Amino acid sequence: MRAAAIVPAAGRGERLGPGEPKALRELAGQPLLAHAIRALSEARSVDVIIVAAPSGQEARVSTLVHPVAGETELHVVTGGHTRQQSVSLALRALPDDVDVVLVHDAARPLVPGDVIDAVTSAVRSGADAVVPAVPVTDTIKQVDTAGRVESTVDRSQLRAAQTPQGFARIVLESAHRDAAEQGLEDASDDAGLVEHFGRPVMVIPGSEDGFKVTRPIDLVLAEAVLARRRSAGVH
Repeated sequence: MRAAAIVPAAGRGERLGPGEPKALRELAGQPLLAHAIRALSEARSVDVIIVAAPSGQEARVSTLVHPVAGETELHVVTGGHTRQQSVSLALRALPDDVDVVLVHDAARPLVPGDVIDAVTSAVRSGADAVVPAVPVTDTIKQVDTAGRVESTVDRSQLRAAQTPQGFARIVLESAHRDAAEQGLEDASDDAGLVEHFGRPVMVIPGSEDGFKVTRPIDLVLAEAVLARRRSAGVH
């Protein structure tokens, strides 16, 4: 049995400003999506990649990502209007011999391969769902509707979730099927969807390099990470 990675890449990413869909914004001369696909394809544990592309841009996305996928089996499908729809559509395209499914944000282009492999390994070891995460370092305030602080949250047990999130295929497919039947249409996090239906979610250590490119300043940070890797001789 094989492991597949789904990359929902049909979102607009409006916080990055006007222009291309977020996954197609450039980082060091290549789309964020291409960097994410390269990271997944270079991981030892990923055998198949399914990209959910913006409607009408399937051929363009295929041209952009196939050169960086190496020998990894790669398919491009049409994404939906929401992340949940895109993942559901990609699930339908999975080969029959896939039993582990990773879902990875195209906007996390610099995730290290050892994190990808650790997520896959945890699922293969019996976990229903696995999320890489890092400790929350900022002080977190809970406020009321008027902006008054109600409490300071103990951050010692808080974690910031990253991707790829990993799942036993049967668990993720069941969660998406149940969500469709119940009219849940806009889940922004697949682990949260699985959790909603009562399945346990395991957290493992993530990486500071697994941050999400959401704002223009994040592109600057990503450029700095790439520069650090180049100076260290790491792609």
